[in-house]
Amino acid sequence: MHPEWQILGVEISAGSVTRALKRFRREGIANVRVYHGAAGFALRNLVAPRSLKRVYVNFPDPWPKSKHQENRLLQRSFFCHLSTRLAEGGELLLTTDHLEYWRFAQAESQASGLFALETPPPPEHHLTTKYALKWKEQGRTFYHAVFRKIAEDPTPWPPLPRYPMPHALLSGSLPELKNFEKTVVHFEGGTAVLLEATRALGLGGSYYFHAHIEEEDLIQDVLLEARPSAHGLYVGVGRFGAPLSTVGVKAAVEWLVGWLEGQGLRVIQRSY
Repeated sequence: MHPEWQILGVEISAGSVTRALKRFRREGIANVRVYHGAAGFALRNLVAPRSLKRVYVNFPDPWPKSKHQENRLLQRSFFCHLSTRLAEGGELLLTTDHLEYWRFAQAESQASGLFALETPPPPEHHLTTKYALKWKEQGRTFYHAVFRKIAEDPTPWPPLPRYPMPHALLSGSLPELKNFEKTVVHFEGGTAVLLEATRALGLGGSYYFHAHIEEEDLIQDVLLEARPSAHGLYVGVGRFGAPLSTVGVKAAVEWLVGWLEGQGLRVIQRSY
């Protein structure tokens, strides 16, 4: 439709991302990139300031239960952040079948003071997706809103800082870990939860530690490891997945190193 556009799609569902990529290849669409993850993280870290002309939010999860509403995308904080990434006069277009969320998004945008609001009928081409067609057959009502940027939030919102992957070398022998209690580590901007420790089979007394890390715009499950190496006991991030080296990962590694020091090991070198 618009080969001159550069389009970034953001989707939390891996299955939906896979299906979209297959369709793009099948139809020869070359101007779309898809990010698998949360919209807030993508907006902050993948989009340059004042570079977006238009944002489409089609049928977002309304999180209808009151105790889950903090998970909604279109909150005041999101509108404030979005204002720093939209070009002058840029717009967010929302289409939904959820009346309460439609009203909620309007109230949140107006609370930001950064957007002008219009509520025209939804464009017909917004209602041609798989689920929109299904809900149309069920007789559902659709709602639409256009949020146009009129001002910009002055608070700086730079991308999350990245660091070299934190690790340390220790001397001494790993103790036999018969029990490992879940531990919550607080750091500025989030928490890291060390959930469990597992002994690795056939790796000379190595252990893996499952860490769940939540920080602004990013949630990661990271595998930390403590394993013998030629230079001492290596403690750091295990070779699993593709974790981002953030403040939260550093805090988790730092806690683990301190915990092992409490078990009688001595730090030879710290790299964090």
